[in-house]
Amino acid sequence: MINCREATRLISQAMDSTLPWHRRMAIKLHLLYCVWCRRYAAQVQILRKAAKQLPQDDLAAPGEKLSDEAKQRMCARLKEALKEPPSSLQ
Repeated sequence: MINCREATRLISQAMDSTLPWHRRMAIKLHLLYCVWCRRYAAQVQILRKAAKQLPQDDLAAPGEKLSDEAKQRMCARLKEALKEPPSSLQ
């Protein structure tokens, strides 16, 4: 018998490749009695379906690059924020 940690790892692996028959059977047996791993498997399936429905153009196209001026402004604001104590301590 496999434990939950191994079951979730195998469930995730099964999404990307075909597992040997004894591993697939071990997962099926584990899912018969473990409600938590059944929920995990269902959630992974939902996420996988949702990811497949995303437009491929959005995933492949890189976002716009920041200008040097924008990078400098961000660095300056981060430096200012690090100098100030957190608001909960004031």
